Order: sequence, then structure tokens, then C-alpha cells
Amino acid sequence: MNSHEKTLTPPLLLFRLGSLLFAILAILPLGGCASWDKPALSVKETSPPELLGANKVDPAMRERILRAVTQDAQERALRDDLKQHPDNVDGAISLTNSLVTQKRPHEALQVLESVLVADPGNLRALNAKGVILDIEGRHDAAQALYRQALETEPGNQMVQHNLNLSLAFDGRKSERSTLAQSR
Repeated sequence: MNSHEKTLTPPLLLFRLGSLLFAILAILPLGGCASWDKPALSVKETSPPELLGANKVDPAMRERILRAVTQDAQERALRDDLKQHPDNVDGAISLTNSLVTQKRPHEALQVLESVLVADPGNLRALNAKGVILDIEGRHDAAQALYRQALETEPGNQMVQHNLNLSLAFDGRKSERSTLAQSR
């Protein structure tokens, strides 16, 4: 035996085999991350819709989301315009219609109140406020607004029509409450 050759004792042999086995076991999982024909990291970009799974979103849901985002942008624009021009009845009525559609009548009333502060006798604002009050079931208040508008312009058929509808709604409500009390 040469002086350069060393005999491995059983404990040393076990230690080296254990080290070799540990190195192999440590390398094997890493080998699964990469292969010979593919690089370890993907260089292909994933498009945002695929990344988010947007191609699996229901088309009706996508349309509702788009409509909500568009309505929100339109609402912000209309509110900004009304801040600059508080007497803009066209903008106020557009915003009011949007808010009523979204079932936010209290906010719609606030918009119309601000217009009526700037222009107290505005026929269109009075009529629109009356319509919202009718929607809320506050027919007496609505009728008072319609009558105020008719004092300004007695021949206005739109306001007269809304007053007649309000009276009819209020009459049905009165009839129902009378029937309920008699039972």
C-alpha cells in the first residue's frame, strides 16, 4: 500500500456514502425545474387576460363590469361639471336619471336640490324632483312641487300629466289604506 492510498474505515466510508447520497438527493429536485431542451426560466410572456383568467369571465358579467365602470366615469364627469356650473339643469337631470337607475334616489334629490338653490323656480328641476318624490312614495311633497311648477307655467302638459299621475298613485294608496282599516 502506498503512502498516498488511504484505507477507508467503515465509519468514514459511511460518512462519504451519506454525503454522496445527500448530494444526489439535493440535486434531484432541482433537476425537475429545468430540462435539457428547455431553459430553467420561461421567457414567454403571458398576456394579462390569460394571466388573470379573463377569458373565462362570463360575457354578461364582463358587460355589467364595463357598464358600471362607464357609469362611474360619466357620473364623475357630470358631478365635476355641476360643481363648475351649479345651474346646469341638463347635467343635473342626466346625473339624476343615472342615480335613479342605480336605485340611489336620495343622492338624486340632493343633486336637484343644489340646482334649485341656484335657480329656485326651474320648471324642469321642480318636475324631476317631483318624479323622484313620487318614486319614493312621497306623493304629497311631489304634488306640491308640481303645483309650484304649474304656477310658473300653467299650460305645461308634462308637469300637469305628472301631477295627475301622482294624484292617481296617491288615490290608490288612500283607497288601499281605507280598505285595510275597514277590514
